[in-house]
Amino acid sequence: MERECGSKKTLFNEDELQKISGVIVGDDYVEVMCGCTSHRYGDAIARLRVFSDGDLQITCQCTPACHEDKLSPAAFEKHSERETSRNWRNNVWVFIEGDKVPLSKTVLLRYYNQTLKNNSNGSKVTHRDEFVGCSRCGKERRFRLRSRGECRKHHDALAEPNWKCCDYPYHKITCDEEEERVSRKVYKGCTRSPSCKGCTSCVCFGCNLCRFADCNCQTCLDFITNTKPI
Repeated sequence: MERECGSKKTLFNEDELQKISGVIVGDDYVEVMCGCTSHRYGDAIARLRVFSDGDLQITCQCTPACHEDKLSPAAFEKHSERETSRNWRNNVWVFIEGDKVPLSKTVLLRYYNQTLKNNSNGSKVTHRDEFVGCSRCGKERRFRLRSRGECRKHHDALAEPNWKCCDYPYHKITCDEEEERVSRKVYKGCTRSPSCKGCTSCVCFGCNLCRFADCNCQTCLDFITNTKPI
């Protein structure tokens, strides 16, 4: 098992991961080799990242020319052209002792299932990904909104009228880099439907995750004022 330097949180113990192929443990995620089988095209191999907030991201490695990354399992299932899709928990698999084992039969969905349970109890909406356009080149860049920190990065970028590609907080990019294809942008991380255009499961109109008491914008001020106890 490969371990990246600076690991801060153990999502799974070593006994749970030792038989799974291609494990890498990062600061806030665990990454493993995964795949999805099409009867027509064969196995599409990829890398799955499991985050503590329940987020699942897949980087496809089906061909050397494929650059699809940060796919949801449902989007990866569709990308692999699996004939019987819409059941990614059983169709996306990992290697355990050389056998293909569906995600549903592993520990890797532990945090995803916990997040779904919390959401079903009404604790919060799962915030979908959003895009912010560069004021210089006009290209749109994706922002994940799964944690309070990520929501703040998107909130501040959206509030900055002169935001540019070089201000992107996740990694260094320039205006010369291509933006995501239109066909890829439709996948925003909704737990109900991978290509959802916006629903009550993924569109939030204000919560403690995405509104900030130290922000002076009218949206945050209104939310903080209206949620103060009388």
